[in-house]
Amino acid sequence: MRIHITSVFVDDQEKALRFYTDVLGFVKKHDVPMGADRWLTVVSPEDPDGTELLLEPSGHPAVQPYKTALVEDGIPAASFAVDDVRAEFERLRGLGVRFTQEPLEMGPVTAAVLDDTCGNLIQIVHTKA
Repeated sequence: MRIHITSVFVDDQEKALRFYTDVLGFVKKHDVPMGADRWLTVVSPEDPDGTELLLEPSGHPAVQPYKTALVEDGIPAASFAVDDVRAEFERLRGLGVRFTQEPLEMGPVTAAVLDDTCGNLIQIVHTKA
């Protein structure tokens, strides 16, 4: 068994697509109209057949209280692996990305947390081998 698709709830799918592709560097995999919304997924360019991230619309009434509570408590909705958290932090900060946690070393793990502009906190993380 393996993870095929996971999702983050986003306030605006088009804005999310721009952020997750143009800023974070993912590539669009699927974009299928589904009424007012879309089945919209992105993948890592390093693993185009790997796990897909669904940019899920936030329309369900339970979503906004859930997202608000996570953000208020500083809890990331997702965690993405990077080769070098500090370098990625500098690159993203240079693109205007707002971080709620700068790179922090915790034993073998270095992590930082950013605002995805679509209602979520996202963690970037690197684990020393």
